[in-house]
Amino acid sequence: MCGVPRIAECRIGLWSGMEDSELLMRVSLDPAVMAGKPVVRGTRLSVERVLNLLAHGMTPAEILDEYDGLEPEDIQACLLFASKSLQSNDFMPLGATPE
Repeated sequence: MCGVPRIAECRIGLWSGMEDSELLMRVSLDPAVMAGKPVVRGTRLSVERVLNLLAHGMTPAEILDEYDGLEPEDIQACLLFASKSLQSNDFMPLGATPE
């Protein structure tokens, strides 16, 4: 990776320019796999796990190194899936108190 962390990851294809529908096809939901949690298609790697790794400071490049067969677009698909999921629901952060 070049000297600019995270931003430089576009160089490894993380921001591929794929259409949303193409990216979302990389996430599957099957009641027989991981109790129906959304996973990266063809794996048992949950969207939740990928997001958790990112949230705790792992870079996309590190995640790709850790999980053989995972592609940059799979990480992008996880982010898009989470974003789309939150658009259609009322969202209250954990620990928030209603006013």
